Amino acid sequence: MKRRTAADFDPDVLKLFDKFVHGDIDRRGFLASAAKYAVGGISASMLLDALSPRFAEAQQVTKDDSRLSTRFVEYASPRGNGKMRGYLVQPAKRSGRLPGVLVIHENRGLNPHIEDITRRLALDGFVAFAPDALFPLGGYPGDEDRARELFPKLDQPKTREDFIAAAAWLKALPECSGRFGAVGFCYGGGVVNFLATQLPDLGAGVPFYGSQPPAAEVPKIRSPLQIHYAGNDDRINSGAAAYDAALKSAGVKYESHTYAGTQHGFNNDTTPRFDEAAAKLAWQRTVAFFKAHIGA
Repeated sequence: MKRRTAADFDPDVLKLFDKFVHGDIDRRGFLASAAKYAVGGISASMLLDALSPRFAEAQQVTKDDSRLSTRFVEYASPRGNGKMRGYLVQPAKRSGRLPGVLVIHENRGLNPHIEDITRRLALDGFVAFAPDALFPLGGYPGDEDRARELFPKLDQPKTREDFIAAAAWLKALPECSGRFGAVGFCYGGGVVNFLATQLPDLGAGVPFYGSQPPAAEVPKIRSPLQIHYAGNDDRINSGAAAYDAALKSAGVKYESHTYAGTQHGFNNDTTPRFDEAAAKLAWQRTVAFFKAHIGA
């Protein structure tokens, strides 16, 4: 069966789905608003199902890949939620210590897609660590709708401290060289931008379609950034020009890439918003950026 792409959906349906994913409307609101686009025997609920993630179909690196060492670990976050949990992946065979990459999920917690991203980075020669912000609420629940409902219940100041603690934990790992970067997607992209203002030892930051930090915080950034935007993403792109100006004014080393015709979430290969060509290019740039700035 042919894989659905964003081109198979009315642009307004994609905008409704983006609002649903980010909690601006609930399931009932999506279904009610999408009903007028349900034609030809396709219902609004079928549209929502077609746009929802297919984790197993998109998996690139299996959980039991013999090239990797994987495990869930707990780490301390004294200024955050106390005890946290994350997914640690590294090459099974390695020579010496490796640079680390913190992987920060979207607004659904540590789901199978982010676990897969973490494994991909480990195959590229990094110690990759993906914390689960939902751990204080029981962790990723195995269901995207439930995860989306849980996320607003997090105490965000504490959650940000959890990510700061995760970076320190990763840097201090015996297997890590002490050089580390961070990559994040959507909510996680915003967290990468935040961490860049908080961590002077961050070696490289790669936010994918993430919210920008306040302009007053930008002069604190010491790490080079590689920023990825989707072409059709008014919600995030509305802050791009001001961020660009603030980065230039502060003398931050950065590069910014916008992928024409793509949707928010274009790197997530579990949904029709995925754009294969843009995702491939963005990921090549991401890995090359990390290798250039933190080693491999």
